[in-house]
Order: sequence, then C-alpha cells, then structure tokens
Amino acid sequence: MVDVILTSGEPSKICSIVNSSIICRLFQRITGAQLHLAYNIHTHCHRFAAWAASRAASVSPVCRFTVETGKKLLESIGLNDADLTTPEALPDHETIDLVHRQWRDTMLRNANDEGLPTFTHGVAAKLINVYLKCRFVCGGYVEHPKVQCLHPPIDSLLLTSLAKEKQFIVQSKVFDEARKQRWSNFNSDEYEKVIHALKVALNGAPLWHAEEFWKGNR
Repeated sequence: MVDVILTSGEPSKICSIVNSSIICRLFQRITGAQLHLAYNIHTHCHRFAAWAASRAASVSPVCRFTVETGKKLLESIGLNDADLTTPEALPDHETIDLVHRQWRDTMLRNANDEGLPTFTHGVAAKLINVYLKCRFVCGGYVEHPKVQCLHPPIDSLLLTSLAKEKQFIVQSKVFDEARKQRWSNFNSDEYEKVIHALKVALNGAPLWHAEEFWKGNR
C-alpha cells in the first residue's frame, strides 16, 4: 500500500486523483465480470459439441462442410447454448423419433440454403447425434431418461460390428444392408429403419449402449 501525504493547498487535487482511480478500478471490475459472464459453461460445451459433431459428420465425400456451417445448421434447429442447457429440454422416449425427423427435415432445407444440395438425412443424423452425445450422454446426464433414448451416431464401423454380433442375429440383415447403403446416403426411412432395429436389438437398454460395438476407438 502507498501512503498518501496531504499537504496544504493540495488536498482537493489529490482526493480527485484518488477518487478517479477508485472509479476506474470499479469500472474495470464490473466490465470484466460482464465479459466473464458472457462466456459460460453452456457456451463452452456447445462450442465443443458443435466442433466434434461437424468434424464427424463432414468426413463423407458425399457432403463436405466447415465447422462453422455445421454449428450454424445445429443452431438453426434449436440446438444451441441458450435453449438447450439441461436434459429437461430434450424430447422424451415417446416423441424423440418424431422430433428427430423434424430436426432432420428442417436441417436439410437449411443446408440447401447454405449451398449443400447433397446433404442427406444420414449426414444430418450424424451431426445431431454426435452433438447430443457430447452435450448430454458424455456430459454427466447419462442416467436421465431423456438422454437414454437419444439416438447414437450411426456409421459404417458400428453397422459392420452390429451385423456380425450373434446376439443381434435377427436384426443383422438390416444392419448389413444399411452398411452397404452407407450412412451418408441414408434417406429418412433408411435411417429410421436402422434406429428401429437398434431399439429392438438392445431390448430396452439405453441406446448409447450400442456404441460398445463401435470400433472407431481402436
């Protein structure tokens, strides 16, 4: 601490300087706090999830796009850091398939406006599913019932493994046909056929359990 010595004739001048200094420090603290609050954990998680989802969904040569475009498409269907902060905002097990279809339909129209005419339901689903996986399945909400019914990301590695699993022998034909079709080419019916077969195969288990058979981590 610096001692301030007041001399005759200068008290008003020194007090003015001190008061100005205090005001400046208070202003810096207030504006700094506002800047800090503008970037919160929801924004942090949203940015990461949008980046991961965009990278995963744009790997197919069928439709290439930037992370910026992927993030914009996600936000265009309400998957953002303002409207989707807790699992309570997610659709439940009775409506998830219908809402997911609506998300994909809207995303396809928006992708076309972004100059992506080859954007498919398979690509839209991958973008949505990886995003929700990062935000909620791997975000500490795995026990929530709305999170347990979220669709897992579908790709050729997962479909290949599922088709070979003896415990899924009844659904193996569906998974094998989907593998040959390739996920990035899926239309709406083809994608939903895979999700239905997956639900039957898992027999009530959370859908993220399907990724036990994903070989992309090796």
